[in-house]
Amino acid sequence: MSPMTALVQTVSRTALRTALNTTSFLAPRLAGRAAFAVSLRPVGHSRLRPGESELLAQARTGQLTVNGKSVVTHQWGDGSRPVLLVHGWESRASRLGAFVTALREQGYSPVAFDAPAHGASSGRDTSIIEYREIIGRLHAEHGRFEAIVAHSFGVLATFFALRDGVEARRVVGIGGVAEFDWIIGGFRTMLGLRERIVRDMRGHLERVMLPGEPDIWRRLNATYRPEEIGVPVLLVHDEHDDRVPLDQSRALVRAYGEGARLVVTRGLGHRRILGDPEVVAAAVDFVHQERLHAAPSE
Repeated sequence: MSPMTALVQTVSRTALRTALNTTSFLAPRLAGRAAFAVSLRPVGHSRLRPGESELLAQARTGQLTVNGKSVVTHQWGDGSRPVLLVHGWESRASRLGAFVTALREQGYSPVAFDAPAHGASSGRDTSIIEYREIIGRLHAEHGRFEAIVAHSFGVLATFFALRDGVEARRVVGIGGVAEFDWIIGGFRTMLGLRERIVRDMRGHLERVMLPGEPDIWRRLNATYRPEEIGVPVLLVHDEHDDRVPLDQSRALVRAYGEGARLVVTRGLGHRRILGDPEVVAAAVDFVHQERLHAAPSE
């Protein structure tokens, strides 16, 4: 991010904070709805890095339409033993390229997508609800996944989709978000919003976006009712992650107990962890070894 871009974003945040907090006194529901709309828009747009274009060129590219937005999908391999890759907020599928290469070498067929407003997909915003729909539709197309490898916000979305009927033999979560409330709290802190706005954001989600879904606020958390997931989980998180605190993965370990294992790295942060050879090897080994252990009973 350039100094000028950072300055513009700081000014924009100040103006937005003033506008939302002022509106909350006059029209609380309107302020909550506006704040929720802002929270769905990624601030940055992740561009392709050197080498990622070549990797994407090797994939079979498809397209889904979600809420009028074009979602680009990618598939490598022959289609057998599919593994879904789910990128995080302000990221794109190609950031998980190291996992694509390693999984293909083991005979798996990686499947990935650019969420709306990310990568090559269209749109200005997206949500955990759209992530869930995309994951569900890819599950319907490819069948039960051998594994889902997810990063950051993608971890939260993955567990939300698993609770909605998506099936996977195991899950790898890297630098993952575990609690939806942590996202809302971070958004509130970033903009300095009144608590009333947060309450009305919640109300908008309940009334408009997810009407009729019971216990929705707890169900949005990856830690909710772990017995409903019932698959082995490997978590990898850097101790100095500058975007998502390590405590988020620790919360998942507390929830899933013996069903989850946490590997803590050092010096990789939130992004470089995705390309670290040891992290990639540990994740793919977890996927492969779990399959070997399960093979006799299949």
